[in-house]
Amino acid sequence: MIRFTRLLLLLCMLPVAMSLAAERVPVLSQIKVPHDYYFREMYLPQLTSGPSSLAWLPDSNSIVYSMQGSLWLQRLDSNRARQLTSGPGYDYQPDVSPDGSTVVFARYDGDALELHTLDLASGRVSALTSDGNVNLEPRFAPDGKRLAWVSTRTNGRFHVYLGSFTGQGFESAPMLQERVSRKPRYYYGEVDHELSPSWSPDGKSLLYVSNPEIIYGSGAIWRRDLDSGETTPVRLEETTWRAQPDWSPDGKRVIYSSYLGRQWHQLWLTTAAGGGDPLPLSYGDYDVTAARWSPDGERIAYIANENGGLEIRVQDMTSGAVTTLAIDEREWLQSRGAVLVRTLGADGKPVAARVMVTGADGRRYAPDDAWLHADDGFDRQATDYEPQYFHSAGAATVSLPAGEARIVVWRGMEHRIAQRSIDVRNNGTRQIDIQLEPLDLPAEWQQWISADVHVHMNYGGHYRNTPPRLVQQAAAEDLDVVFNLVVNKEQRIPDIRTFTTMPDTASTADTLLLHGQEFHTSYWGHLGLLGLDEHFLLPGYTTYANTGLASPYPDNTTVARLAHAQNALVGYVHPFLSIPDPATESLSNALPVDAALGTADYYEVVGFADHRTSAEVWYRLLNCGLPLAAAGGTDAMANYASLRGPVGINRTYARVSGNPANPDERRAAWLAALRAGRTIATNGPLLELTVDGQAPGTTINLPADGGELRFKGFMRSLVPIDHLELVQNGEVVRHFAISENGMSADIDGSVPVREDGWLLLRAWNDESSPDVFDLYPYATTNAVFTDVANNELACGSDADYFIAWLDDLRDNTVGHPDYNTEQERRTVLDNIAAAKAIFLQRR
Repeated sequence: MIRFTRLLLLLCMLPVAMSLAAERVPVLSQIKVPHDYYFREMYLPQLTSGPSSLAWLPDSNSIVYSMQGSLWLQRLDSNRARQLTSGPGYDYQPDVSPDGSTVVFARYDGDALELHTLDLASGRVSALTSDGNVNLEPRFAPDGKRLAWVSTRTNGRFHVYLGSFTGQGFESAPMLQERVSRKPRYYYGEVDHELSPSWSPDGKSLLYVSNPEIIYGSGAIWRRDLDSGETTPVRLEETTWRAQPDWSPDGKRVIYSSYLGRQWHQLWLTTAAGGGDPLPLSYGDYDVTAARWSPDGERIAYIANENGGLEIRVQDMTSGAVTTLAIDEREWLQSRGAVLVRTLGADGKPVAARVMVTGADGRRYAPDDAWLHADDGFDRQATDYEPQYFHSAGAATVSLPAGEARIVVWRGMEHRIAQRSIDVRNNGTRQIDIQLEPLDLPAEWQQWISADVHVHMNYGGHYRNTPPRLVQQAAAEDLDVVFNLVVNKEQRIPDIRTFTTMPDTASTADTLLLHGQEFHTSYWGHLGLLGLDEHFLLPGYTTYANTGLASPYPDNTTVARLAHAQNALVGYVHPFLSIPDPATESLSNALPVDAALGTADYYEVVGFADHRTSAEVWYRLLNCGLPLAAAGGTDAMANYASLRGPVGINRTYARVSGNPANPDERRAAWLAALRAGRTIATNGPLLELTVDGQAPGTTINLPADGGELRFKGFMRSLVPIDHLELVQNGEVVRHFAISENGMSADIDGSVPVREDGWLLLRAWNDESSPDVFDLYPYATTNAVFTDVANNELACGSDADYFIAWLDDLRDNTVGHPDYNTEQERRTVLDNIAAAKAIFLQRR
């Protein structure tokens, strides 16, 4: 999941000619913090069907919480929730004033998060900030006259602000000045941040999370005396945006969330004075977060995802008894109705699908028990909010305001997108049947089996995913195979208990779930390992500074050989946002090493990167006779509420031989097709190309004088496509006409071949498409190779490019200070040298 530069930088570099009306920009792009796919999910509030944050009322018997983008009030002894807000926008992170009269909260509206206050007696909502920044985590001081919160007002970074309610209004200033840390931080940026403020009971001090001189983690827990400015460490450990410390009413203790020594976040207790030994308060293979102490100190309330979705639990601090807040009845602010959405296949029977429902108020809605997901970017000219959707098994009942609702349904890439409207009536349920129309694909297309080779079932997200749920997600996306790449994220492997080298037992006749591994290193580049048949490779990462695994060994070549010894396939994942330049960059990515040595098998041409950029590097490898198979992998964190995805948004179609019946045979057949290069990588358009009747991955032998090769193929797409091209040896040699609606083409022609090389078909758009949740639509077949007799391969400038890359790689690696032994250094340098020798032979 590591990208070599931020997505936002890529978007800034897109061609000036790109229409602003079709520019896809990350959600809340005013935040200037690296790796938005971490903090966006783990720190920023998200739209979820279940509760996501909460606060106590002074009576210690009632709770205000955020759910489905609104604020709700509920007594603990009741199962009935009363809605307090209903937009515009989405409301999160409430806190209640000490006198119980006012709720302060964060509202996502207009591409910013602003603080608002709600008067509980009148229901009146008033804006507290309007600066167009990201303002969140508001907390009232015990005197009710001050407020602490986090804002990006200072240079787009997260900092704690302190505000006061005065006769002249609301005045505020940052608690600290910005500070640049001396230690390099890959994930968190060079500027220290402050998160999650919590007041001491006397209002004189503030707890917060910050990361001065901390390499890994979003920060430790600190206490600051607001009069003297003295800062004291309360708990020094790695956290991941979700510690959210809360000060006990007695002033002596702090409760927070931590995954220390575990795979999931649980509750821990330590001393407010600092230096105390923390003790766990909860135990389980699920997340417990957002804990708040009741004002009387007798209970804590928190959010748990043990059952997959989100629910509020209340734990007694003396006995440890835990109860779940039942939300069985809802009292709405506005009249409501319901819609039963049935998604039907061509045979009229219900089929799983992805569904987006927009109410008459412009907000998104989902069934109460569904997982809401949001896209991670969108075109501001096309919509006010990012697409927010859920997966349906075929029938879903959605409660929403009366008026016209709009429904959009997707089912993978082989069906047209369906859009419908329906009038929602008060106090009634209307049914709408949406039959999904398949694309006009030839019968032989059934040999192409789709897979997402890069999915993470669980990765620090709001939800808790399971193999059956992941299979359901894949089924709704009409995905035949899903590879869950189990990954070690420094100190935890959430999916380690479900890893198996065999097909998962949750697999169905239509959807095969396989577990693989992503081997992590921010130095050499990430590897996907598919089809391991013995064991998970531990520890699963390398070259992490300031740890016992700081050495660059094992390098990717060593890891790949270990994987090949287990009969696995090895791929380079989410490769590049910009073309690596040895002349101007310090390169450490080892792609040319493993491509040359044959220790890499596939390459995510379509993935969490820029597809055209990734393809340009791939073309140079193909020109040098290094046939990495084209693959598509989403890098979807499938338990995120806000994800790059959904599962299968980038996928690999592989042409499978025969008709494999059982899961083991299906697994073997699909991996064999990828190994042979019989693949297509896409995020939307479907392509097929044959050259002299040969499919991608094959080699056509020609006489010494070459020949004229006949090609045939087609394109079908669920969205209009701008360009359909035949590429030969990295150059476009044919441009093809596309149908008037931009969604289909059939091609037939010939091309001369005079030297060793390759041909492929690609389709792409200049701009983004709102119906494809990616930078822009893109698809490519793998290459069909040509071998001309007596022709010696020479790739000239492409070989020189990789030689310069490898020279830079060697220069950056030879003097690395963290090798454990000289043999480690020698192994790494020998692998680089062996790869360079191959490129020297082919220049």
